[in-house]
Amino acid sequence: MNQSFKKEYTLIFTFITFFGYGQVSTGGLGGTDTDRNPIIVAVPFISFAPDSRASAMGDAGVATSPDMNSIHWNNGKLIFVEDDLGFSFSHSPWLRNIVDDMSLNYLSFYTKIDQVQAFGASFRYFDLGSIQLVEEVNGQPVRLGIENPSELAFDATYSRKLSDKMGIGVTARFIWSNLAGELNNAPDAKAGTSVAVDLGWYYRKPIVFSGKNSEISFGAHISNLGQKITYSSESNENFIPANLRLGSSFKTDLDQYNTLTIAFDINKLLVPTPPIYETDDNGNFVVNQNGDRVIASGKNPNRSFFSGTFGSFGDAPRGFGEELEELSYSVGLEYWYKDIFAARTGYFLEHQNKGNRKYLTLGAGFRYQIFGLDFSYLIPQNQNHPLADTLRISLLFSLNKRSKER
Repeated sequence: MNQSFKKEYTLIFTFITFFGYGQVSTGGLGGTDTDRNPIIVAVPFISFAPDSRASAMGDAGVATSPDMNSIHWNNGKLIFVEDDLGFSFSHSPWLRNIVDDMSLNYLSFYTKIDQVQAFGASFRYFDLGSIQLVEEVNGQPVRLGIENPSELAFDATYSRKLSDKMGIGVTARFIWSNLAGELNNAPDAKAGTSVAVDLGWYYRKPIVFSGKNSEISFGAHISNLGQKITYSSESNENFIPANLRLGSSFKTDLDQYNTLTIAFDINKLLVPTPPIYETDDNGNFVVNQNGDRVIASGKNPNRSFFSGTFGSFGDAPRGFGEELEELSYSVGLEYWYKDIFAARTGYFLEHQNKGNRKYLTLGAGFRYQIFGLDFSYLIPQNQNHPLADTLRISLLFSLNKRSKER
């Protein structure tokens, strides 16, 4: 790869991963900070919460009641959506306190094939805005031009009922990521592509709680199981954000007009943990005869997809305690009045050594006949956080009977 472009690509990639996964330590990125050791992945946009309902509930969505955005959260739920046909569009200005031209856009669609089968599709587009690329020539910066990097993903989903209480789903995903734009000064640079699959399971059971009609649900979803991605002709591949999500929810009718749902999710990235590299007395990395950095603790991150995914449960340099730090948690509440108005809140928690994202979420929803509107708002715990004031808006349309999503 052209060295000048490689430098700029590294800047762009770090920019995306930094703001995509919260506040990370530069020491952790370099492997010299033995405490802050966040996991860095390519194309993090495919893991961003795309819709307003779940994002208003602290990003909890694996076991909440099914809706047309279940493709992202748990494809096993899709067959349980009450309406036979629907679609939605979600838009979120991204990092709007820092830049004014980044956005995440998400379009989803589903239809029931019959009473036990459903098909869904979604399209996600991440616009990174305009980026000024610079090359260093004789120690002086030279502007190469303004590029508009972008990324997209297309999904196709099949969901099936195994019983009246249980469903499964599978999703095939194509990912395209162009971080270089149309940069002519980097002939070796290219758009990265990958393919991945999601697997989902969902179970719900009606119960009676305190004399009220209620429902308890459980869900499991493994997403983005797929090949690594590269942006050059070199053997320089990066893991995509394979993820395991487990959760449950409890929904109860407070009375004939009011309903409350409590949801809880746990997430674990199925990606190798960066090792801690050996350094000399001056803080410089120690390299072997091949020029590779010497690993002081942990495992080599340059592994195959299978080794990296299944080995991610036991490769943290600091052992089991660090593995537990890699879990993130979401808790959410949703209140409905007459299945027309909704109020939502939630909280997302990530360990300080693994990204340090901690934020409160708020949101509301409205349903009228075939039309629905949701919005959410993110309030980070850390001051001046790049994700501060993140706003998402979702429009939903159900083309059959009035949806009873809740």
